[in-house]
Amino acid sequence: MMEEYEFYALVSRMRYITRWGLMRNSFSENVQEHSHMVAVLAHALALIRRDILGLDANPDLCASAALFHDASEILTGDLPTPVKYYNPDIKQAYKQVEKISANKLLQMLPEQLRESYAPLLHETDAAVSSIVKAADKLSAHIKCIEELKTGNQEFASAAVQTRTALLQMQLPELDWFMAHCLDSFSKNLDELE
Repeated sequence: MMEEYEFYALVSRMRYITRWGLMRNSFSENVQEHSHMVAVLAHALALIRRDILGLDANPDLCASAALFHDASEILTGDLPTPVKYYNPDIKQAYKQVEKISANKLLQMLPEQLRESYAPLLHETDAAVSSIVKAADKLSAHIKCIEELKTGNQEFASAAVQTRTALLQMQLPELDWFMAHCLDSFSKNLDELE
């Protein structure tokens, strides 16, 4: 009997995990949509870092890592930020749960592919990880901007918190993106043309 691998079928289920569960949303966002946007943003940040700022970056690796940055949530679900970061003990315990989940996902791949997926699921490259983390936070901030644009004040505090976190990262590629690209997300379609 031929061996079957469930990894890709599970990854496709990211679309069933809703984000921002404690917030009243004007439009819902699932982990698959979020991961796609984080990949787009991580790729952009790495390109900015490499091609505009002249610093070392691997845009393709950043985009790939971003696609899988929340893959562990396939097995754990999306724990709301206020709970996940409530205190250092909970944060550390959840990191351990994410690691176990990522290892379980790796076991669902053919052995020959595990080595290639491991750095994507475990974020082992510090340079890639910093760009993916920035893109992840940037995606959250963009969600806040889009919700505020609809008049949903539920996201006002989160918008301030995510913007503050972005500024505190002090990444030149992120600062460049925020200065040159971020305001476009508050525009309507006619204003973008």
